Amino acid sequence: MSGYAATAAYDGDDALEAALLSPPSLLITDVVLPGMNGIELAITIQRVFPECQILLFSGQASTVDLLAAAGSAGHHFTLLSKPVPPERLLEMVKEKLRPMASQPISSAN
Repeated sequence: MSGYAATAAYDGDDALEAALLSPPSLLITDVVLPGMNGIELAITIQRVFPECQILLFSGQASTVDLLAAAGSAGHHFTLLSKPVPPERLLEMVKEKLRPMASQPISSAN
C-alpha cells in the first residue's frame, strides 16, 4: 500500500535464500528467529550485499547483549523496540532507503 515490494521469510535461512534470489535494498527482521538469529542474518546479508540497509526489531531485553557484541565486531544496526507502530516502521523504511535515492549515479566512460 505504501509502494514498497516485500518478500516474507519465516526464518533466517529462508530470508538468506530469498535475498540470494532477489538482492534486497533493505532487510527488516526480528532479532529472535528460529535457527540463525536476526543479527547473524543481518551480518551475513551485509557481507553479501554491502549496500543493503538493515532494520532490526525486538521485544526482548537479551537483544541488547547481542547488539553490543555485533557493535564490538564493527556492525552497527538500527534497533526498534516492539511493538512497532506501522507509522514508525514506514518512517524508518523511508529513512533507510532515502540515502540510496539521493546518491548520484556514476557511469564508466
